[in-house]
Amino acid sequence: MADQDFSAALTTAQADNLPGLLSLEWSHATRGLVRGRFTVASRHMAPNGFLHAASVIALADSASGYGCVTSLPEGATGFTTIELKSNFLGTARQGEGVACEAKLLHGGRNTQVWDALVTHETTGKTLALFRCTQMILYPRA
Repeated sequence: MADQDFSAALTTAQADNLPGLLSLEWSHATRGLVRGRFTVASRHMAPNGFLHAASVIALADSASGYGCVTSLPEGATGFTTIELKSNFLGTARQGEGVACEAKLLHGGRNTQVWDALVTHETTGKTLALFRCTQMILYPRA
C-alpha cells in the first residue's frame, strides 16, 4: 500500500505561519520524502537585491520538518529541531523558481536526520545543501 500524500493538508495548515507567508508550495509529502518550491518574490529577497539565505533555509527546514511529521514513529507526539546546517552554492532572481527535495536519512526512535537539496528550477543548479537533526518527542509519563 502506498504512503498517504499529505502535501495538500500541509499547504492548507501553514497558511498563517511562516511557510504560508513565504508562499511555500508542496507537491509531495509522504513518509521519508517531501518536495516543495516557491517562486522568488520581493518577500524572499534581502535588501541587497539577492535571495535571502533565510528564505532558502525556510524551504529546506519546512520540507524536512513536514517530512519528520509524516515519518514519526508510533507513540511520538511531535519533534523539535536540534541541529541544522546549510551550504549555499548559488542564488535565484525574482520570478524564478526554487525547488527542494528532502529525504529521510535516519529514522530512529529518538532522532531523525534529513538531507535537503535546494535547486534552481530552470537551470537545475544546486543552490543549497541542507541537513538537520530532529529530536522525536513523546508524551511525558
